[in-house]
Amino acid sequence: MKAVERIDQNYLIKQLPTPTTFVGKNGVLMDASDSWLEIFGLVPNKKKPRLNILDFIPEAKDFQNNIAFSLRHKSILNGTICHLESSFTPWFDDKENVLGSIVQTKNISTEIEKELEIEHLKNILRFKSEAAKIGWWEYDVLKEEISWCEETKRIHRAPKSYQPNINEAINFYKSGFSQNKISMLFHRAISKGEAYEANLTILTFEGEERWVRTTGNPIIKEGKVVKLFGTFKDIHQQVMTETKIKENQQLLTTLIDNLPLNVYVKDLASKKVLVNKAECDYLGKSEAELLGKSDFDLYDKKMAQISRNEDLMVMKHLKPILGKETESAKKDGKTTYFLSSKIPRFDLDGRVNGLIGISMDISAIKKKEEQLQNLISITTIQNKKLVNFAHIVSHNLRSHSANFSMLLEFLNYEENQEERDKILKMLNQASNNLLETLENLNQVVDINTKTPQLKKHLNLHDSIVKAQQNIVAFSEKNKAQIINKIPKQITVSSVPAYLDSIILNLITNAIKYKKPDLDPVITIDAFQKNNQVCLRIADNGLGIDLEKNGDKIFGMYKTFHDRDDAKGFGLYLVRNQIEAMGGTITVESEVDKGSAFNVYFNEENE
Repeated sequence: MKAVERIDQNYLIKQLPTPTTFVGKNGVLMDASDSWLEIFGLVPNKKKPRLNILDFIPEAKDFQNNIAFSLRHKSILNGTICHLESSFTPWFDDKENVLGSIVQTKNISTEIEKELEIEHLKNILRFKSEAAKIGWWEYDVLKEEISWCEETKRIHRAPKSYQPNINEAINFYKSGFSQNKISMLFHRAISKGEAYEANLTILTFEGEERWVRTTGNPIIKEGKVVKLFGTFKDIHQQVMTETKIKENQQLLTTLIDNLPLNVYVKDLASKKVLVNKAECDYLGKSEAELLGKSDFDLYDKKMAQISRNEDLMVMKHLKPILGKETESAKKDGKTTYFLSSKIPRFDLDGRVNGLIGISMDISAIKKKEEQLQNLISITTIQNKKLVNFAHIVSHNLRSHSANFSMLLEFLNYEENQEERDKILKMLNQASNNLLETLENLNQVVDINTKTPQLKKHLNLHDSIVKAQQNIVAFSEKNKAQIINKIPKQITVSSVPAYLDSIILNLITNAIKYKKPDLDPVITIDAFQKNNQVCLRIADNGLGIDLEKNGDKIFGMYKTFHDRDDAKGFGLYLVRNQIEAMGGTITVESEVDKGSAFNVYFNEENE
């Protein structure tokens, strides 16, 4: 019976799934499973000499102390070093006497390799962490333990020996937003397995405030988060630099937006990539509406092509355009004058990538310049008139003065009463002539020196009708035909008294200087051109030799026909009235064919 039991026990030990051997108190192997023998390179079922456990595991000297322990050791199997782990447990008989030890051994080479690999990865991570200044941390959810690497401790300015708990780690974050944010992210990572990344502020061991970027990645086993692994990086200098850049950008934007200049930046395709407030206001569009747009989207095709050609020249030859006067017409037809500059724009590698444009609206300056030019022209004309007027005054008054002197001298020596009466009559006539001359000169002075009345919008057709009514008897007496072709809607900006005087003078002259054998026909028309209205009064009268008298037509006291009632003052007065209102007058005439006077009313000088 005992033999049978022995065989069964050996059989059972041989088949044990865990490599196991039974060792006596003296260390001799009493029995072993096949799997244990194979670990140490022994062939099962082969007769073996007495073997001692210390022959296989020299490090296991403590088995003689009859205590339970485990240790790691190595063995060479098929020429390869294997990593093993053996656990020793005391072996008792039924009376609890120690008979030896039960030794169970397992091959942990794979685990060791993994541990070595992990350690290697940790070394690499540590090296990269130190090189990239990125720390790491790990939190064991079950043990509620957190670990920091040296770089993480350095960022916190903590001692190398410092080992925080999770509450301390969270309390490093600045109270308020940063601490609330990390608490929420940490909780969601553990409860929902959500990874996170955030830029937050911490207070270091030394109380210094610093910006950091922290990440957290959950490690999940069997549907539960068992660990959190994350990185930790000091980004304080980067954030401070970015903040400074943003402040500088804000300052630059504020400066550019408040410049009284249109500023824009274009890319290589001449599309706007930056515009300031003045440019937006000028074009009547928002920044979003202008970005990405070219001049072809904003101006007429001809002007846009001119601008594009300029852009290409600047970007191709790298030669700026500075202070060029340009005329800019928007698609709504409004024209603005600019003093424009275009400067090539370069990237960080020194390659041209567009241009910067700066334009100053000089429309008001141009208008003032035109007004100044007009003023200079008017002043020049007025000076000429003044010289001419002085000459006229000097000549006419000297003539009257000489006439008076001679008549008075005759009167002084004349004794015959009848002759004296004749001289007195001539003196009376000379006095009347002097008064008429002074009245004429006074009219001219009034026009040229006094501020004209405010001009009004007057209907030109109705003004002609009014003038016809005022000279109806004179017209009928001379069988004059006056044809009024002026459209009823045309108006002129004029001083009412001046307009009446101009029309009456030109119409009466046309009737007065008719051909003796031909009834006068006066045709009156008007047309609008740009900002001017032209009144044209044409007749079929005697006409004037312009080659001979062209420069004298509007002179004072200049007459061109033998008529007793011709004084040569009407046309001089007309020109002065017209020019006082900012207009002009021209004449077309041919002897025996008639004359045409064109009066231009300048509507811009309202």
